[in-house]
Amino acid sequence: MSKMTIQVLADHLGLSISTISKALKDSHEISAATKQKVLEAATELGYTPNPYASSLRKQKSKTIAVILPEISDSFFALAVGGIESVATERQYHTLIYLTHESFLAEKDVLKHCAGGRVDGVLISVSKETTETTHFDTLKRANIPFVFFDRDLEGYEANKVLTDDYRSGLIATRHLIDQGCKYPVFISPSDSLSVCNRRYDGFKSALNNAGLPQGTENFILVDCQNRGASLTEQLKTVLQQNPAIDGVLASVEDIAIHSYLACKELNILIPDRLQIIAFTTIKTADIFSPTLTTITQPAFETGKQAASILFDLIDKKQPKVSGAPLILPSILTERASTKSITRA
Repeated sequence: MSKMTIQVLADHLGLSISTISKALKDSHEISAATKQKVLEAATELGYTPNPYASSLRKQKSKTIAVILPEISDSFFALAVGGIESVATERQYHTLIYLTHESFLAEKDVLKHCAGGRVDGVLISVSKETTETTHFDTLKRANIPFVFFDRDLEGYEANKVLTDDYRSGLIATRHLIDQGCKYPVFISPSDSLSVCNRRYDGFKSALNNAGLPQGTENFILVDCQNRGASLTEQLKTVLQQNPAIDGVLASVEDIAIHSYLACKELNILIPDRLQIIAFTTIKTADIFSPTLTTITQPAFETGKQAASILFDLIDKKQPKVSGAPLILPSILTERASTKSITRA
């Protein structure tokens, strides 16, 4: 049996290829009767349009790239779900690349993308990324791109972010309202803009409360060394700084391993140490005690970033839309933070 193609379908119906194509696309130029006739014949003969061949004729790959620094954080899994919801609706394929927090890997991936492999790029930058030349390469190749969650502050591009400064402020204010006198901000990076905005909010809350602030309030840990190593780092922090009574964890891994560190050191949460974390983790309610969280709209972040990217691909908006789109996060108070009564 010969391969079923649009030409075979056209010959079978005695119509032109153009008419068949327009009918399958529900074009207003084709009558309802002809559309019905074409659809019935296509079903009977088993014809399925080839989206890849169509994309080649339009000089589009029908593929976008999603570049992630990691996948262990639940935020990125949910964001990819939002991206996929839009890509599927647009009949696009998604290529997912992991940089494992490596600038060189990120640079190499964008080099491939600039070669025309994809029609657009969604990216959350690695913690090592501080320069912008690889993004300039995308611009020169006319490949649209959108930053989501992690961006390069000051670099002109389309961005979908969460309200990191405000979230850092209200999270820290919550710790202070619950009685914390020496809260600390624990971060995996001192260069990522997303962490720095959260830390700026943290510092503002300390300043507003008249609490001392300085380098001792910012603690840098290496989250790439996962498992026991991260737990050991946090145990050292708590042992060397016994006055710490509150932790704002800038990523969920730090919160998880803070619990493990407290368990090993017999530090009671929240009686001795209160913990609040930036996380979208669904198991916050089964932590013991349950974990107070700042929850970011991860799915919506991915969805909005993808929508902007497809508008750029379809040229429905300028290359750079102006100010970033900022989405609100939610503070959910649970048992890891509570009012401390001091003698």
